[in-house]
Amino acid sequence: MYSSITTGAVHGIDSYLIQVETDISDGLPSFNMVGFMSGEVREAGERVRVALRNLGIHLPPRRITVNLSPAGIPKRGIVIDIPVCVGLLICLGYIKEEAADGVLVAGEVGLNGEIRPVKGILPMVVEAKERGITTCLVPHGNLAEGALVHGIRVVGVRSLAELVNYLRRDPEERDLFLPPMEVDAKDLLTRHSEKDHADLADIHGQSQAKKVLEIAAAGFHNVLMVGPPGTGKSMLARCLPGIMPPLTPEEALEVTRIYSVAGRLPEEEALITERPFIAPHHSVTKAALIGGGNIPVPGLISLAHMGVLFLDELPEYAAAELNLLREPLETHEITIRRLQGAYRYPAKMLLVAAANPCPCGYYPDMNRCRCTPFQVRNYQKRVSGPFLDRIDFRVTVNRISADELQGLHEEERSETVRSRVMEAIQRQQHRFAGTPFSYNADMDVHAVEKYCVLDTQLAARMRMVYEQIGMSARAYHKTLKMARTIADLEGREKILERDLMTAVGFRMPEESTEESGLASGEYGGSMKIVPSGRRGGSGW
Repeated sequence: MYSSITTGAVHGIDSYLIQVETDISDGLPSFNMVGFMSGEVREAGERVRVALRNLGIHLPPRRITVNLSPAGIPKRGIVIDIPVCVGLLICLGYIKEEAADGVLVAGEVGLNGEIRPVKGILPMVVEAKERGITTCLVPHGNLAEGALVHGIRVVGVRSLAELVNYLRRDPEERDLFLPPMEVDAKDLLTRHSEKDHADLADIHGQSQAKKVLEIAAAGFHNVLMVGPPGTGKSMLARCLPGIMPPLTPEEALEVTRIYSVAGRLPEEEALITERPFIAPHHSVTKAALIGGGNIPVPGLISLAHMGVLFLDELPEYAAAELNLLREPLETHEITIRRLQGAYRYPAKMLLVAAANPCPCGYYPDMNRCRCTPFQVRNYQKRVSGPFLDRIDFRVTVNRISADELQGLHEEERSETVRSRVMEAIQRQQHRFAGTPFSYNADMDVHAVEKYCVLDTQLAARMRMVYEQIGMSARAYHKTLKMARTIADLEGREKILERDLMTAVGFRMPEESTEESGLASGEYGGSMKIVPSGRRGGSGW
């Protein structure tokens, strides 16, 4: 007897379909599994044998062969328990062969017959729908996740006995026994209660840093905050998700897809409805940060996709780890290459970094700083220039006054700031309709030339800044994108001089700003970027 069952496997965040072919024939009793598979995949054979026996079904003493097709793709880290079970049951006559037509089955089986959740159900169901599959039988623990995909019947099963009972019924009776489920992503996003984010109103003072975070949230720009310890850098970073726009249904599905593949979906939650906030410790490994392993899985930068990646104590991270972020910050994805192929994971995160200006943390306050100029330079040189060039905003977070600390002035709430951010986002959505861009920071060179137009006088000033400061081409375009976002927050299509001045002030030394004729803008220009061997300023 022969049977062929369709299941799915994950490669990166995408899925591909596998045909699990089962044959029972005369010959010496054996259970052989072939198809370019690893040892952990072959272990499914013994789990299936015991699970069927506990169901009251004993495999006959005959030659059993299971093949995974296509044979040319390495099978590592996949689970084929349930497809093998169904294939064997068809060969043994417990289930009709046509019962599995147009059906994808997936899941892990316990020795007691329980069907357990597996990783990557969401991309499997998406691929099944694209390939014309009509029904997906998935573990009940993955049901809500798979049901996010509309246009295909997704049914959850709890046990092997329930699965067999479902497949043995006539097609018109199946929905009465186990009705399919559908989950509306838009409805989940609409009625999902907001998490309790830190509120900007809880942070006294730091108006400049708050404004920077507002601009960053509105345009998805990267931020570096530098200042002495205890000034609120970490608290400010944790307020950022609360002022960012909510996830769109498309963004939520993409983020959920990553968490599904990584096996990081929270229990009882079908959809990631909040922008992620990932804050790894500075001792994080390369594989944990960007993804990898013998069987590659998404790293922290992918788990921060469409959200915030917060790197506290930036100079304490190993230079090799930071430099690995340079490419993802530009391409918004990470590709991990192995002998069995390349694994691509999205990595469009808003990077927020915090750093002390020196080892003791108090430079340039000579009354408190205990570091030598050599120690300061070495500490700052731990972060490479190419990495810093990918940072849009650099802001100093200084010690606040006693009046500010005691809350004598009412602070603006995150909700109010978020309303302004949402208005700026709506302008960008209208501007980028029909393009691959979502936020100002996404624009390529051609889009910058189209949407960040400067008048003749302002273009001449920007050219002078570019020459005098020695900006890179990347920094030049990033500055224009920043100015575009500042103008959007003001509700204007035209970039004015004050928009550009504010943007330039956050990308260049205060001294150089004055020398170039572009005095610092409303918020920019407070931070001095100190070349190696020179004292003064707050560093970076």
